[in-house]
Amino acid sequence: MRSPNTLKTLLALAWPIVISRASQTIIGLSDVLLVAKLGPSAVAATATGAANAFTLLILPMGIVFIVQSYAAQYFGKGDLISARRYGWYGLIIAAATQVAAVASLLAVAPILGLLPYEADVRELMTAYLSIRLLSGGAAIGIEALGSYFGGLGRTWPGMVTNLVAMSLNVVLNIVLINGKLGLPVMGVVGSAWASSIATFIAFIGFFVYFLRDGKGLAKSKLAWLELKRMLKFGLPSGFNWLFEFLAYLFFVNVVVAGLGTLPLAAWNSVLALSSAAFMPAFGLASAGAVLVGQAIGAGAKDEVPHAVKLTFFASCVWQTAVGVLYLSIPAVLIAPFTSGPTSAEFIELGSRMLMVSTAWQLFDAAVSTFAEALRAAGDTLYPLVARLIIAWCIFVPGSLISVRVFHVGEVGAAAWLVIYMGLLAALLVWRFRKGTWRTLRLTDPALES
Repeated sequence: MRSPNTLKTLLALAWPIVISRASQTIIGLSDVLLVAKLGPSAVAATATGAANAFTLLILPMGIVFIVQSYAAQYFGKGDLISARRYGWYGLIIAAATQVAAVASLLAVAPILGLLPYEADVRELMTAYLSIRLLSGGAAIGIEALGSYFGGLGRTWPGMVTNLVAMSLNVVLNIVLINGKLGLPVMGVVGSAWASSIATFIAFIGFFVYFLRDGKGLAKSKLAWLELKRMLKFGLPSGFNWLFEFLAYLFFVNVVVAGLGTLPLAAWNSVLALSSAAFMPAFGLASAGAVLVGQAIGAGAKDEVPHAVKLTFFASCVWQTAVGVLYLSIPAVLIAPFTSGPTSAEFIELGSRMLMVSTAWQLFDAAVSTFAEALRAAGDTLYPLVARLIIAWCIFVPGSLISVRVFHVGEVGAAAWLVIYMGLLAALLVWRFRKGTWRTLRLTDPALES
């Protein structure tokens, strides 16, 4: 049965998602922290390589997020059989991702060769990415099944899966990076293998659970027309994330990388810390999207604004707390990411950028809350257009000109993220308040029959 739209319900749905996203953040943090003693080049290659791998997978990941919208709306209707089909459609996207990821391996080195990395960073990053992409399909499969179960209001299976992946990753990092248990020291390459192996094992366990969970449900045939309609709404969602992250990659790989290896490594350490704030907030937004989707499926659209307000309130509380922490002890938070003779300069750079990042915390809460609510209703095209315009017409040229022409440095570059998030938040809030989402239909009764 559908739960009422209360703060208690939101938090009950959200805390497993928060732990899931936090565990993903810990995977990234452990990768960076455990190679930190190898120097700034290893940190830059691992952190930036992980961001690059994430960006390559963001299109299929954004597509399978729509699985949650369908599952939630069908759950609201009481149609669990139709909801389950979308879990399978998500797995089809994951299988296609695996094929594409393997096919792209030969392009990794040539593409990185076009970017302004120093030679040692480029070599390490090429090896790292080539290994991480081997688990691309498994990563998308975990997201697809997590979205399916989340839409049903069962957010804990995804949490368990991500905790397993996190635990395996940390243990394998210790063993492979440092050469424990008789294995050779593998450094950055060991970090990549740890992440890939952990992701595959976690996905296999999740897939087995999905198969066992469906034994009591009647069978229903998959239909190309349903998958095609899902892609109609899912592709804008995927391109939404893709073009935003491409803009961010340009910012990191061209704007920030042009400042030198030390600022690049410091910025990626700030990114790793900021992910600890973003992922829980995104988890709350995803929980709010479940409530939105289930309400729409049940024909109770008037409940949606209240669910969104609850979600925004909870996200703001979290992001404000993180912002206060960043302002209070920035050097303490940055220090674990560095060692050696450049530590003092690294901490100074990272602290300044981390303090600037506090300015976008509330904007980030608004963006994640309203973007996820619109996605749950099927309004995926408008956020795509909004992000394209702000990211590529304002953020990218503005940050590049500011750094290359006016030499504003790393703090000025980081300030452009504040501008970007503020503008995007304003447009998404306006779109939701306009109410276009009330007239959209994500599901098609003709296909269900």
